[in-house]
Amino acid sequence: MQQSPKAILKEYWGHDNFRGSQEKIIHSILENRDVMALMPTGGGKSACYQIPALAKSGLCIVVSPLVALIQDQVNTLKEKGIQAVALSSGISFKDLDVLLDNCIYGSIKFLYLSPERLEQSLVQERIRQMDVNLIAIDEAHCISEWGHDFRPAYRKCAVLRELKTGVPLIALTATATSRVEKDILENLNMKDAEVFRDSFLRKNLIFQVKFKEDKRYQLDRLLAKSNDSAIVYVRRRRDTVGLSNFLNARGKTATHFHGGLSQSEKKEKLQAWLQNKVRIMVATNAFGMGVDKPDVRWVIHYQIPESIENYFQEAGRAGRDGQPANAVMLTNPTDVQNAKRQFLETLPDMAFLKLLYRKLCNYFQIAYGEHRHEVFGFNFDRFCATYTLPMLKAWAGMRLLDQNGVITLSQSSQYKATLQLSVQKETLFQWLAKHPKRVKVVQALLRTYGGLFDFDTKINLSRISQKTKVSESYLLQTLELLQQDGLAVFTTANEDLGLTFLVPREDHATINAIASHVELLNRTKKDKLEQLLGYIHNTTLCRMVYLLRYFGEKGTKACGRCDICIAQNTKAIPSGSLEDQILEVLATGDKSSRDITEILNMEEEDLIKAIRVLLEDGKVIVREQNKYGIGE
Repeated sequence: MQQSPKAILKEYWGHDNFRGSQEKIIHSILENRDVMALMPTGGGKSACYQIPALAKSGLCIVVSPLVALIQDQVNTLKEKGIQAVALSSGISFKDLDVLLDNCIYGSIKFLYLSPERLEQSLVQERIRQMDVNLIAIDEAHCISEWGHDFRPAYRKCAVLRELKTGVPLIALTATATSRVEKDILENLNMKDAEVFRDSFLRKNLIFQVKFKEDKRYQLDRLLAKSNDSAIVYVRRRRDTVGLSNFLNARGKTATHFHGGLSQSEKKEKLQAWLQNKVRIMVATNAFGMGVDKPDVRWVIHYQIPESIENYFQEAGRAGRDGQPANAVMLTNPTDVQNAKRQFLETLPDMAFLKLLYRKLCNYFQIAYGEHRHEVFGFNFDRFCATYTLPMLKAWAGMRLLDQNGVITLSQSSQYKATLQLSVQKETLFQWLAKHPKRVKVVQALLRTYGGLFDFDTKINLSRISQKTKVSESYLLQTLELLQQDGLAVFTTANEDLGLTFLVPREDHATINAIASHVELLNRTKKDKLEQLLGYIHNTTLCRMVYLLRYFGEKGTKACGRCDICIAQNTKAIPSGSLEDQILEVLATGDKSSRDITEILNMEEEDLIKAIRVLLEDGKVIVREQNKYGIGE
């Protein structure tokens, strides 16, 4: 007998009632209808496909964009006692074969995979044989070239409709304009789909844009207001390290996260933050998707993101428990100019794309007309340094080549390592006797790679780490120690990307074929940045209303709590009252403007206005080191 959706909700999630449109969405799926669900971050999208899949026989196929997001979902389901598997990128052909068989003949309820996996003939063949009750396309905005994270492989998800005709499909996203929505429906052939759009309104979020010259000081000041959990978003990897070091030096607990870290480092840092061992995560936008930490009170954008979609999704990671939370953007005129330079001046034209493509082919020794079906390990920084390419422009160019099906980029974050033992076995064993803690690692290497004493051997650090149950950092320490003591020659290089060439090399002809599409995408990026800058410079419309209007949601009332609403609603301070407070502070001794703002817990702009009046009246004078004192 089929269990009711409410009974499943209670049994596995512990809730008595659904939120928003969840119940309507679930019933539409159970009636075998296609559904598009547009719900805010934290709105419970996963339950919309997990509950109907559990209510029916068969399994649900879930297409999701990030390995970390997939693994998180699978782990969460397993903790609930629900059978789920993921086709991760590092899986061997043998293990892939077994997992797919389990999905056909076993009791698996959820199969998670990336859109790239759908391009494999083996995966398609086995899906045909599966008893599938539902297809779920998560983060569906990735399908649309008008979305904020367009991904070409996503546009091929419609193949699932051919493989499993008659199976209902649900597309889910937390950020989609009407144009993106239309693109998704057309691409997935969802002609008769029911569209559910829950309001993106987050009443508990307080949006603010603060124009500050000294952003580090302002960041420190904001995070000093409470001991709550926070995310600080930056655009560059080196800024994650620099800002987290700065915050730690200021007595706070912070760590950093970016796409170049190894999987073990990412996991370690994420767990420290989730378990509140560190309070602040300073990260690039590689962090956050699928991370469910309900008590984040602050999301601070230290640099300008590239679109309103990115900003809204990242800001939405604050206050997922429904309690008041802050989404703050710290910026200044220099930031705005930098954003224009980074996003607009670095958009690659056709001449640069042709140069970039030729350099990539030369770097990996791809001959004209050749097509090699393999994934190349790739260190982006080293590649740019080799050919003296501007990094921002080169990265934008590689994204365009990826989006237009010329290459495929994938996150790698692995070490490419080689090892050769340069001593006799007896000498090695004598060394191990002095370093007993290193025995397990060295034994695993000797058993896995037979020619270590004879020639330079490529070794898989991740594989040895799994075998020995030690971290990759400990493994690296062991290998470096062997080299320091003269027992081995060890080389390593960090590869932060995987790169695959999808078409034969034809240089100009390859790039000319995608010219019109590249120009269209570049114009779209320019439009998105201008819309975001419009949000930043807005001085009249409630922040929340502005954001919701962008997503086509009208009729929302002003929030009353953002910086725009407060500026409009705050009554004028009675003449003299603020000036009197400043004079009281200065009566205790000379103070800098920063000292006064901290003592009175006020905004710098208000202080400047009041100080100007006091200076004009001669009640305050400027002393040494730009400190203010009582006038004589």
